[in-house]
Amino acid sequence: MCICINCYFVDRCETYHAVETQHQQPHLTDNPDFEPDEPTINVNIRPQQDHVEMEWDVVGCHSFLKEDGKWAKLRPGEAVPT
Repeated sequence: MCICINCYFVDRCETYHAVETQHQQPHLTDNPDFEPDEPTINVNIRPQQDHVEMEWDVVGCHSFLKEDGKWAKLRPGEAVPT
């Protein structure tokens, strides 16, 4: 699971913006203005019959500042990304 969903900076983060793009998800912001310090991204690659599925998760970041439920507060009523 991506740690970004519980990060204070999720709605301003350039790395999370890139993850949203990779997952073809709507962006929390169109113009992120926060560049995180040393984010670590795991990319899981799953070959399917007719395509390759890729899942990107930020699993570490020196800029991580915990704010439980930050993503959910920004998108009330929507399913939290897993």
